Amino acid sequence: MIMSFAVYLSLDPAPALWGEGALLSFAAEQAYIHLDPAQDTPRQVQKAARKLANMGIPSVILKGDHWTNEWRWLFNQGFYNAKTGANIDWGQVSDEDASWLNTVKLTTEWVRETINKTPEELGPSQLALQAAEFLSELDSQHISYRYVTGDELLEQGYVGIYQVGRGSERKGVMLQLDYNPTGDANAPYDIALVGKGITFDSGGYSLKSSDGMSVMKSDMGGAATLTGALALAITQGLKKRVKLFLCCAENLVSGHAYKLGDIITYKNGVRVEILNTDAEGRLVMADGLIAAGELNPKVIIDAATLTGAAKMAVGRDYNSVLSMDDELVHRALTCAREVNEQAWPLPFAPWHSEQISSSFADIANVGSGEGTAGASTAAAFLSKFVANPEKNWLHFDLSGAYQKVPNDLWAAGGKGHGVRTIAKLLLSL
Repeated sequence: MIMSFAVYLSLDPAPALWGEGALLSFAAEQAYIHLDPAQDTPRQVQKAARKLANMGIPSVILKGDHWTNEWRWLFNQGFYNAKTGANIDWGQVSDEDASWLNTVKLTTEWVRETINKTPEELGPSQLALQAAEFLSELDSQHISYRYVTGDELLEQGYVGIYQVGRGSERKGVMLQLDYNPTGDANAPYDIALVGKGITFDSGGYSLKSSDGMSVMKSDMGGAATLTGALALAITQGLKKRVKLFLCCAENLVSGHAYKLGDIITYKNGVRVEILNTDAEGRLVMADGLIAAGELNPKVIIDAATLTGAAKMAVGRDYNSVLSMDDELVHRALTCAREVNEQAWPLPFAPWHSEQISSSFADIANVGSGEGTAGASTAAAFLSKFVANPEKNWLHFDLSGAYQKVPNDLWAAGGKGHGVRTIAKLLLSL
């Protein structure tokens, strides 16, 4: 029988022998996390969990009177790693609290595990299928879905997914999933979600370095995060009709791959010149945004691991939020703060569109010129495929979706960071 290591929270300083200001102390088969109320308590809890995980402790039980559900959850986030998951006994909690914790764990760890899968085992069709199956298992009564793939993408005008995916033997796929708890097949759509599902990104002919390419199995983090967020919101009683579009493709190099200088004409008539095949995420997202707009939803939310510029701006600690709808930005940031996730607004204005001009088409797929703001011009590109980009449209650039190397809060790999923020946002709209 495997015994779980007991972990207690303490509001007292650690004994002096553990060092001044020590976060952890130990006695027999148990550890104490010593919280300093003058510091960031959520960060202390997650940091302590990461330290314990790094010691190779296989399983823990959370004991004592000081644990809150939020702190239990943050401990889980720090204790998780890609090889063993997070084997945690929540301790003395009510059935209701245990249900909440287990549901957040189920949905968030689905996201982490899906992001961590190898590019070989998770191609575009596998991502679309697994997302649909995961959501259907939660509420099959109110969910229906279909896939658009291969030549059907062209027939329906989804040229971005088709062009990006044509360099791979595994064709691009759009998942169209309808969550309708209203009981009315003709009910209007409250929310449309659009997720980037690039299951591997070589950069295409704008080839990435080996170091840059090594983590590109994570480039479907937007699709995974939105799936997890919708799943969590459903389990928490979401009553709004939501349409989920996952735009899935592999961006590879071959004799069939799209090239620099190509021009793609989208369903809404916008012509795009390709100046960088490594700016492929926005090309597939454009299809999803067009499809979302055709439903005339009240709100459109998209999420993508879209730009290195966002990571340069905020690191991997924050997800970036871009929108011209200040009220929607404020609501998203408030949701993030309330669930102890990190989000930060980046600048986005109509004039950013001027920085993606083209001599041969309506726009280019990347900005040009010194000082171009990459995250902002990527959002400007997406705005060309939203009917009313100034209102009721929110773009998440998921800088914090993946941890390239472990740090004092996170193991390497998918983080699930943003799932709770977006789930809470869906419930609040």
